[in-house]
Amino acid sequence: MPEIATLREQIAWAYANLAQAHAAKEAGVERYKPVHYAIRNRLFSGLTAGTLSMRTLCDDERLKMTLPQCCVYCGSKRFLSLDHLIPKKKNGSESSDNIVWACRSCNSSKSDKDLIEWFGSRGDFPSIFILRRYLKLIFAICEERNILDIPFESIDISSLPFSASSFPLKFPRLRDLVLWVSDEGGGCGSIEPRFGD
Repeated sequence: MPEIATLREQIAWAYANLAQAHAAKEAGVERYKPVHYAIRNRLFSGLTAGTLSMRTLCDDERLKMTLPQCCVYCGSKRFLSLDHLIPKKKNGSESSDNIVWACRSCNSSKSDKDLIEWFGSRGDFPSIFILRRYLKLIFAICEERNILDIPFESIDISSLPFSASSFPLKFPRLRDLVLWVSDEGGGCGSIEPRFGD
């Protein structure tokens, strides 16, 4: 893992790991291959240098309309409500980019907790698709506040609407990751968009 000194690097590393996992899951392999590490390294370098960028949230919005309507956290299709990935109590926006389906139980349990902390408290990890949306939202917030390239020690991390201390810099084993949750369990076939520049 590279040395991480800024929020840009932190988000870029998490997003690059996510792209690596997505490519491996899409290929149906059980272990990462050199091509997957190359994807991660190229994307991380490009994101930190500014020569590559994350895809827009439009891909994620399209997924919201095409994937089975279920809780993005557990896959339940019962008692669905709307949840804010970045909680309203932490100044999460009312835009559709920040709103996902959640069952009442998960919505209540998550409440105003950070997504990664909440999953960690359950001994779990979010699906690739929901984590990708979360990272894009976090990046946009940091970009809006102009804090992407400020060293960590110069940022009041307690003022952030997400937990920088629980950021996903290490991922579970590939076999423990899922592209999407559903009550049938597992991924979503061939409707996944590609990561890229």
